[in-house]
Amino acid sequence: MWTVTSFLDNLQYERNYSEETIKAYREDICQFENFVSEEFGSVELSSVTPDIVREWIMSLMDKGYTSTSINRKLSALRSLYKYLLRFNLVSVDPLRKVTGPKNKKKLPVFLKETDMNKLLDETAFEDGFKGSRDRLIIAVFYVTGIRLSELIGLDDRDIDLESALIKVLGKRRKQRLIPFDEELKMMIADYLNVRNTSIVRLTDAFFVRENGERLSRSVVENLVKRNLSKVVTLKKRSPHVLRHTFATTMLNHDAELSAIKELLGHESLTTTEVYTHTTFEELKKVYNQAHPRA
Repeated sequence: MWTVTSFLDNLQYERNYSEETIKAYREDICQFENFVSEEFGSVELSSVTPDIVREWIMSLMDKGYTSTSINRKLSALRSLYKYLLRFNLVSVDPLRKVTGPKNKKKLPVFLKETDMNKLLDETAFEDGFKGSRDRLIIAVFYVTGIRLSELIGLDDRDIDLESALIKVLGKRRKQRLIPFDEELKMMIADYLNVRNTSIVRLTDAFFVRENGERLSRSVVENLVKRNLSKVVTLKKRSPHVLRHTFATTMLNHDAELSAIKELLGHESLTTTEVYTHTTFEELKKVYNQAHPRA
């Protein structure tokens, strides 16, 4: 159809869309045209109604397309009708009152308590400064739930060993205090002893490299990934996974959602509520494995 061809030419020569995007748009629009032809016979683009578009969405869902794929196809169709309207080739946009399926939110990835216990209690770390530092970093992420940026931004003055508190500078430079347990207190003391006797420090940073400089994001990301690989085969093995693990563990041990919100430094309780879905999914998994009639 010449109108579709001219639309795709407009994307390529006027709007500089990539070849891959144009190819995807062509396939999506062609798929829609084939559906209309098979289900409703010969229908001009100017005669397409919202109900026809909704029927197409339902057919895609029946075929197993994800909400993300369907919304991408609808995006191609919306762009086509905006083009047709601009050049007065149609008088009404049939997608104006059509809403695509909601994208399903991905649940946070987290480690089981048994995996974390195995990593911290049974897994060997390097001897000396690096091993002491790396093990403490894993423990701090797991015990406090702080973000990567918050961890590498810690200075010595932010660690209060006597009160067992960490002062964190979070998003929008908002401060919060996070308590920690006796075990982490001992690990911090051990790390400080090794660091202060073997490293010449160049900054006030709490976590440093062997050259005394503050740790970078990439160094922490790599050491976390390397150490998590010792106990799990998860595709995602990042510091944020340990933050999710902290929140899920707290919730599994009956911590109030509002308390977890404050510890994580979330602005809204809605953000924290995603962990209730995570624990529910875990409950369903346990039920399906254990109940004889599941």
